[in-house]
Amino acid sequence: MFKAGFLFFGLLVNSAANASTQPIDVLGRYIPPQCYTQTEHKVSTGQVARVHNPCFACHTQSLAPNFADDADLQLSYDFPASMRRNPWSNLFKDRRPQIAKISNQQIVSYIQQNNYQHQGKLLLDEKLTSHLPKAWDVNQDGRWNGYLPDAYFHFDHQGFDKAPDGKLTGWRAFGYRPFMGAFWPTNGSTDDVLIRLSTSFQQDERGQFSLAVYKLNLAIVEAMIQRRDVPISPVDEAHYGVDLNRNGKLDIADKVVYRWAPLKGQNMSYVGQAKALQQAGELHLAAGLYPEGTEFLHTVRYIAFDQAGEVVLSPRMKEVRYARKVAWNTYFQLRNAAMSETKEADDFPERLRRVQGNEETGLYNGQGWVYQGFIEDKQGALRPQTYQETLSCIGCHSGIGATTDSSFAFPRKLDESHFQQGWFHASQHSLKNVADKLVKVDGKAIGEFANYLLQNHSGNEFRDNSEVEAKFFDKNGQLKPQAKNHLEKDITYLLWPSQQRAMQLNKAYKVIVDEQSFARGREAHIAPLDKTVYQQVKEGQTTGLQQAVKVEAVK
Repeated sequence: MFKAGFLFFGLLVNSAANASTQPIDVLGRYIPPQCYTQTEHKVSTGQVARVHNPCFACHTQSLAPNFADDADLQLSYDFPASMRRNPWSNLFKDRRPQIAKISNQQIVSYIQQNNYQHQGKLLLDEKLTSHLPKAWDVNQDGRWNGYLPDAYFHFDHQGFDKAPDGKLTGWRAFGYRPFMGAFWPTNGSTDDVLIRLSTSFQQDERGQFSLAVYKLNLAIVEAMIQRRDVPISPVDEAHYGVDLNRNGKLDIADKVVYRWAPLKGQNMSYVGQAKALQQAGELHLAAGLYPEGTEFLHTVRYIAFDQAGEVVLSPRMKEVRYARKVAWNTYFQLRNAAMSETKEADDFPERLRRVQGNEETGLYNGQGWVYQGFIEDKQGALRPQTYQETLSCIGCHSGIGATTDSSFAFPRKLDESHFQQGWFHASQHSLKNVADKLVKVDGKAIGEFANYLLQNHSGNEFRDNSEVEAKFFDKNGQLKPQAKNHLEKDITYLLWPSQQRAMQLNKAYKVIVDEQSFARGREAHIAPLDKTVYQQVKEGQTTGLQQAVKVEAVK
């Protein structure tokens, strides 16, 4: 279900807290808790009732320039010896006694408190710039050298974030179908993601800010990541000197046509200052890759409800996650790195991956990206994540088949048929009535989320979501037709938990905050997971699956 990876290309830095100074039990934490799931469900000794497969969501046939192509990891627990004992001990704790001590009023009051900003001031930014604790200053130079929060979560009708003075911050929110399993709100958290391109993508050829240029460049990036045509408001191509609709002339374009095949002489271009830098070889464009300087901001939050009983983001943030692309790698470099990784894993199967970085500058994933996170301290204020706490992000954001240039959310952005053409924040519009996306499995079309339920026979990797199981499966373990039909039309029928379940999950996570035990697992659960998660896996252990599930996009 996971294997040790070795991606050495991209940006490497010297660090006072790099992998060489970390103990072995820390180094392997890039293998996430979900990979220790027991896929075989035994009803009695020696008898297997069903094989569950949540693994296919992450480990799948990849699309170049992602050369991981790791669908085979659905078949076995391919761990190095030092990681066969599950390090995520929080999974096996019984949190019910502690949860019982937290009243509904207490948890509701807690999650309604905003720990990110107050009266227009960004609390964490102020602390990092004006009151930097010595313990956070890894290189002891007296200043914070990592990401400084600069999003205000005040969005206009196009999803652009605005500062209190009305200026755009560059961040833009987008709606997306949450990735399968753990990131569904029914499993413990709500979240949102913002994207920002570097300054040159926001400027015209004279170097002046241009919202029109920025919107066009965002549409071009969307086309390159999703590999499809992207509709736009009509523009005069002559103004930008780029044939956006690919009809061989500069006229009025109402879409960015995706047609990228350099070996056939088919290339695409950004507009404005980014176009000039692209022509000079200082910026790059390729299918399935973001340009240099692309940033993502991802906040993870508690589950709240509005007056109508619909799930909304809580004002309180559990985590603030940040990513920035700092280096460009070509298809050739990416393929060579993947081949080298495979060879390293074959030659040195017990060697753990080395991840460069620290809590101040972030960790480097070997594919051109730096990742950094902030999480609640014991008082509920946001603090930088430690090396070990951030390491758990690296395993999913590099070296698995499901990602597009290490990302999950933007490839899943809602298209132009949705509210504000998919450019909106969860505070502006919900996912209510968003349909399940069709995929192909064994040549047959099925909803993506419905397929996850069929493959896994549960609503998450750990199979502790009894609410989803009761809603979607009959007593024989078959998917209920009526529930499936409802899901096809509205994914929130699956994604949203009942208020009772949400309350329990919010409390369960608050217990972890009180303990500050994130390094041992931050997944909100109520009862111990010892019946569905391995505490120890054996050498050569298989998952019980005879064949990997391969999911194809429906074009």
